[in-house]
Amino acid sequence: MADTASRLTALAEDLLGVPLPVAIRAWDGSEAGPPGAPVLVLRSRRALRRLLWKPGELGLARAWVAGELDVEGDLYDALDRLAGLLWQRGGDGAATPVARAVRAARATGDPRLRSAAGTLFRLAGPLPPPRPPAEEVRLRTGPLHTKRRDQAAVSHHYDVGNDFYELVLGPSMVYSCAYWTEGGTLEEAQTAKLDLICRKLALRAGDRLLDVGCGWGSLAVHAARAYGARVVGVTLSTEQAAYARKRVADEGLTDLVEIRVQDYRDVRDGPYDAVSSVGMAEHVGRVRYREYADHLHALLGPGGRLLNHQISRRPEKDEAAYRVDDFIDRYVFPDGELAPLGRTVGTLEDAGFEVRDVEAIREHYALTLRRWVANLEDHRAEAERLTSPGRVRVWRLYMAASAVSFERNRIGVNQVLAVRTPDDGASGLPLRPRVWHERGEG
Repeated sequence: MADTASRLTALAEDLLGVPLPVAIRAWDGSEAGPPGAPVLVLRSRRALRRLLWKPGELGLARAWVAGELDVEGDLYDALDRLAGLLWQRGGDGAATPVARAVRAARATGDPRLRSAAGTLFRLAGPLPPPRPPAEEVRLRTGPLHTKRRDQAAVSHHYDVGNDFYELVLGPSMVYSCAYWTEGGTLEEAQTAKLDLICRKLALRAGDRLLDVGCGWGSLAVHAARAYGARVVGVTLSTEQAAYARKRVADEGLTDLVEIRVQDYRDVRDGPYDAVSSVGMAEHVGRVRYREYADHLHALLGPGGRLLNHQISRRPEKDEAAYRVDDFIDRYVFPDGELAPLGRTVGTLEDAGFEVRDVEAIREHYALTLRRWVANLEDHRAEAERLTSPGRVRVWRLYMAASAVSFERNRIGVNQVLAVRTPDDGASGLPLRPRVWHERGEG
């Protein structure tokens, strides 16, 4: 009789109609699959039950977070090989190949497929599967992107402990794409990104800068210390705010920087000379994006500049069919949504902005994420002590899968510079693209 891993491999290939791109090691210690490939380790039948019950990213995520599923070998290679089966959907939003295969086997009259599916379900053991891991967000109800619901979503992601984020992000405490040069360190690349934003915004001493979604205060501190800007940073995370305020005080910048726990929609003390929004707009949502653009436009004075740094996705053939990946929605960014770059630019223009520059830096984010994953792996035991083994597994999977997605152009990240250009047309920006103001020059 064939061992469990060989049976699982043969059954899966019967259902999918293609060879499995990874090897499998089953709970009985047996192994099968292409030599030299990463090994998908099923530590118990529970993992298979989860995958059959929720074929695709959610079943995989639950088994992974619970520790019932692991990868031996190169995690990035494994995720890249599995992407087409477990994550990739058609442009019409159709289910993943694994989900389609399982559903077809349940409904088809083909005796071979029905037999394969039946054997897989018998190997998995009695259904339904175990309850989802504690790290999974419960299903939400009610309208998207109300202030209360956004507060809860932000708290889930960011209020897991500043000590944990220090392990992952390093001393810069910057949780967005760095700006790399050959041979540079993560800290150097993050400082270069902060400085690039300040130069694109043409900050000068005394300028008022609103930093929307200010995180742990890194950009606010840099803009005040290096450029003399007067900064208001807003965040919905109480833990981030406490950390940022201490940094500001330690730097002796309390006369220049104010950190608020405040929804950006409640900021009413314009006009500002500049607004930065770095890694925040992904939380705004499609239903609120025009409101977001209108509000930031209204907060700027004539000639005011906006730097919008935002992750994008590839356009769908049918945009109405777009849906957030279940893993991201349940475990990482509840209610987060990505938009195609064209929609972001169009909405900013509809709000009255003149878009002056777009810089695509997706390769930089892949490099950043790989450094964060390395940091997490180097401090794994401490990270588990600060949070939980499941939480650490969430972050490792999410960051590694995101790195592969940026490398393969499944998602991107862009800096969009826009101006509230006054009626006389004087934008105040350089004549030549990408020749940004030198530090402190008008």
